[in-house]
Amino acid sequence: MFFVASSAAALDEKAALRASQAAIGREVGNYVFRDSADREVRFADLRGKPLVVNFIYTGCFQVCPTTTKFLAQSVAEAERSIGAGKFRVATIGFNLPFDTPQAMKAFARKQGISVSNWMFLTPEAETLPRLIADFGFTYEQTTAGFDHLLQATIVDREGRIYRQLYGDSFPAPQFVGPLLELVANAPRPAGDLGALIEQVKLLCTIYDPAAGKYRVNYAVVIELAVGATIFLVGIPSLVIEWRRRRRARSAG
Repeated sequence: MFFVASSAAALDEKAALRASQAAIGREVGNYVFRDSADREVRFADLRGKPLVVNFIYTGCFQVCPTTTKFLAQSVAEAERSIGAGKFRVATIGFNLPFDTPQAMKAFARKQGISVSNWMFLTPEAETLPRLIADFGFTYEQTTAGFDHLLQATIVDREGRIYRQLYGDSFPAPQFVGPLLELVANAPRPAGDLGALIEQVKLLCTIYDPAAGKYRVNYAVVIELAVGATIFLVGIPSLVIEWRRRRRARSAG
């Protein structure tokens, strides 16, 4: 599922996805926020490390909490692979004036999120339209709340949008891979075959904080090898079964 949608959906899903994809490569402006402790934070303060951004509204009682909890699992997986403190996360409330610093703090507490590299931010009302446009994020208000794109955005250390991920869940490599590319200072164009190969290489490494460098993650290598073996063994079986059924139909 890529969208939160009410029974009378107001959001043009195709247009929302086009706007989201068009944001890739865009530099995000230096917007001003208040964090959950009511301190001023500028977007420029978040540069220097890769950044993951998602948008929520605190009055959402099902999908936003669910997607945020899933994102927390993805963040934990990325930290196991990359190392703690290598990237930041920012959850931004878009339902103003209700998504106050206090409301964002309560939302974070309810989801059990208290890690130091994850901020919950309230934007300024006058800059909100430009902020969501920079991220390619789209929402529409309805009688039931909001229809909005389920989107997690990965931003590079210079503040440019690098990848967009969609849905209430996504495979770990789609999230960890781009972060590894940015941490390793090896960005790749989206959809590039070389990017896929490098992503596989990066996913087969893990950060060793004691040694201060990356090493081979043999658990992932074994998982990939087993998966490839099952896939390759399964192909002949499918071909044999297909031929058997074809002969049976011909004989009948």
